[in-house]
Amino acid sequence: MRTDSSPDSSPGSLPAREHLPAGDAGTPVLDVVIPVYNEEKDLQPCVLRLHQHLKSTFPYAFRITIADNASTDTTPQVAFRLEAELAEVRSFRLEQKGRGRALRTVWSASDAPILAYMDVDLSTDLNALLPLVAPLISGHSDLAIGSRLSRSSRVVRGAKREFISRTYNLILRGSLQARFSDAQCGFKAIRRDVAQVLLPLVEDTGWFFDTEMLVLAERAGLRIHEVPVDWVDDPDSTVHIVKTATDDLKGVWRVGKALAGGSLPLDRLARPFGDDPRDREIQDVPTGLARQLVGFCVVGGLSTLFYLLLYTAFRQFGGSQIANALALLVSAIANTAANRRLTFGVRGRGDAVKHQAQGLVVFGIGLILTSGSLAALNAASSDPGHTTELAVLVAANLAATVLRFLLFRAWVFPDRRDDDRPSTVVASHTPAPNTPYDIPYDSTQFRAREAADRSWRDATLQLQPLRPTDTDPRDRR
Repeated sequence: MRTDSSPDSSPGSLPAREHLPAGDAGTPVLDVVIPVYNEEKDLQPCVLRLHQHLKSTFPYAFRITIADNASTDTTPQVAFRLEAELAEVRSFRLEQKGRGRALRTVWSASDAPILAYMDVDLSTDLNALLPLVAPLISGHSDLAIGSRLSRSSRVVRGAKREFISRTYNLILRGSLQARFSDAQCGFKAIRRDVAQVLLPLVEDTGWFFDTEMLVLAERAGLRIHEVPVDWVDDPDSTVHIVKTATDDLKGVWRVGKALAGGSLPLDRLARPFGDDPRDREIQDVPTGLARQLVGFCVVGGLSTLFYLLLYTAFRQFGGSQIANALALLVSAIANTAANRRLTFGVRGRGDAVKHQAQGLVVFGIGLILTSGSLAALNAASSDPGHTTELAVLVAANLAATVLRFLLFRAWVFPDRRDDDRPSTVVASHTPAPNTPYDIPYDSTQFRAREAADRSWRDATLQLQPLRPTDTDPRDRR
């Protein structure tokens, strides 16, 4: 535990997402990177078209950065000429090839809070650019991708590329459990604060760069926004499909192996406490339902097996009703104790007797259901078989289980945040009037968040607030 008073400068914590304030005309909010290699013919039309589109439709200041990947033709000269003619255009020369290397280099050096890239052929319709970056500007998402495989996308391309694209994404879903729909569409954006922490974890410098970045972001719990795009295949594309596919499969194997071995420090990407509403103490909203359902089902399954074993044993010495009552009584006591400790997280001896008494009431309801089922079975058949009895009891117990969970959750173990129950949430804290964090936190997490928040403010220091009263960029008003 840290004993000094200095803030935690861990590189891991990301600041809470916030809407970017409007900036002045000279402050770029968006930096669109165009990675190129020997694109002397297509570069100028692409940049001019993109520049005109952003000038007429984008409400923030922007920058277009040409990232030249060691081109051997006149691409560098075209880039320098565009930089001289257009104030919003910059050029960057790399002496090594690799789209991933170009994006990592330019994104890492950029001061714009929103970073994007697109292919030089402009296969993606530019009308999707504003919907792509809007969720990042508003603070809703961390990354955004264009998807050619969405139901509402309109795509024109050959059957070969369509088959390869869909097969590749199926491989990602099956091997890496990816949930995003299109990994390789050359139309993506990321918040700069996220990129600063995420990019050092991405190893690939080529075409697999996109996929690796998205898989790591998704595994870390970051939010990825998908935008359906209109996309027209470029028949003159210089991408070598076989080599790219081979490299991608090698990347899938490498990332899958790293994820399985736990060698990736994805905890660095976890956002600070309070950014996720599931981490907050929100009044009058049921919490922990999914976890409680899982715990209750596990305990219920074990209890049912225990009950059936007891019933079979007691049945050797008495009638079905007596065996059922005894087996249900013993299993009900064990079930209440197990649910108290494992499902609802109640520890200690406080109210243990009360909980068992309430559990016996629930047991009585279950006894009525199961005994009634046995009585109905005996009325229908004078000598039912043991297997038939067990089948009827299992069905009756399933009905009783649903009712038991509802009664346990609402009556026996209601969601009280008192001192005798362990809390999975940090204790509530009332911040000072000038503290921008009006949510629970502990001191360590607060220090990490404060450090990350300060780095974010430094990165966007030149942005001006929308209203004269918004003098503090950390003010959430």
